[in-house]
Amino acid sequence: MAKREPSVNTQNLTAVQIMELDSCSRCGECVNWCPTYDASAQDPGLAPRDKILRWREFMNKSYGLRARLFGPKEIPEEDIEKFKDDVYKCTTCGMCATVCESAINTVELWESMRANLVKRGNGPYGKQGMFIKLIAEYKNPYMANNADRVNWFPKDIKVEDKAEVLYFGGCTAELKQRKLALATARVLNKLGIKFTMLGEDEICCGSALIRTGQYFINDTAKVNAQKNIDNIKAKGAKTVLYACAGCYRASLIDWPRLTGKKLPFKVVHITQFLQDLIEKGDIKWEKSIDKKVTYHDPCHLGRHVGVFEPPRAVLKSIPGIEFIEMERIEENQRCCGAGGGVKAGVPDLAMGVAKTRVEDALETEADLLSSACPFCKRNLSDGRDALGAKQLEVEDVVVLVAEAMGIDLSDAPKE
Repeated sequence: MAKREPSVNTQNLTAVQIMELDSCSRCGECVNWCPTYDASAQDPGLAPRDKILRWREFMNKSYGLRARLFGPKEIPEEDIEKFKDDVYKCTTCGMCATVCESAINTVELWESMRANLVKRGNGPYGKQGMFIKLIAEYKNPYMANNADRVNWFPKDIKVEDKAEVLYFGGCTAELKQRKLALATARVLNKLGIKFTMLGEDEICCGSALIRTGQYFINDTAKVNAQKNIDNIKAKGAKTVLYACAGCYRASLIDWPRLTGKKLPFKVVHITQFLQDLIEKGDIKWEKSIDKKVTYHDPCHLGRHVGVFEPPRAVLKSIPGIEFIEMERIEENQRCCGAGGGVKAGVPDLAMGVAKTRVEDALETEADLLSSACPFCKRNLSDGRDALGAKQLEVEDVVVLVAEAMGIDLSDAPKE
């Protein structure tokens, strides 16, 4: 009699990741720090350790010694579906990787598991399944006309047809949080920096597809990454600026991985760019921002790529700002709750994490909570509103820079 086929397989899992499943020491340190575990009233299925041990059990039933001798043991489909639900209720913030005693790269592991489940027909989760259709059809996940990315810019904004500096606005800033895109453009203009943009030729960076394990479907993420790279090259850009942490991370890490090529331009987050100009004395402040400000590290900018100091250096340099840190910062910061597709797929969970992070900010008695990612700003604002903490402003670092430079943003489109 033919042996039963394994219920799960090793697709999308590297040899290192399969070994990482066995390296978990069950210490539970990751459980103590996981933001979604906390926000879910400590649902054991969301604990990082639990997910690793369950997938390891699946693999043993499919490929272990007993499976080799007697054939794979069937795994009930409801068990795999429950695992899928749990692995998608993760923001891929990377906190578990930071504290892992076995140095397991959990972010990559969760994303590989998700891709495996998508190929199996189990993933993604909820509305996340719309990402592939929307991005393929609209070139953005918001069902917006891609021609509307920058055609709303006021007439005073000067964008070159070609330049050595290109501002990659990102879907969220260009189509939803336009105050950030306007602030970035006006700051660059006031500094006399000639820059260009892709406009309607800009395509979603692919972060939503990659984080939710859908990057391989129709090669959409790979094709779009290459198109963005080609379009940036056609603009003559040598440096590409990002005010979105998600786009920055996707371009820096994921585009070279998807295309198999080194990027032909330098990738720079706008706060890194501004810090350099401040240190050179090239930014002249015209207004004092007399507020106590605390800063939230975006996971994609902080833990994922290690950019911690530039946003802080920029905020500290703004006249009038009293900078104060929350208890959990930098490598140990708490996620805003929106990443990994959770905002789209499990909005209640995203809100739970956001409220906890806003409570961290309220404990500092800050007037304003700042971040360097429009998606973080959106979810933290939602968390602030849910708590009724209207006294706490939530604003991007770049917007504060623009205001301190005396730039008027009163004509910014309402969010």
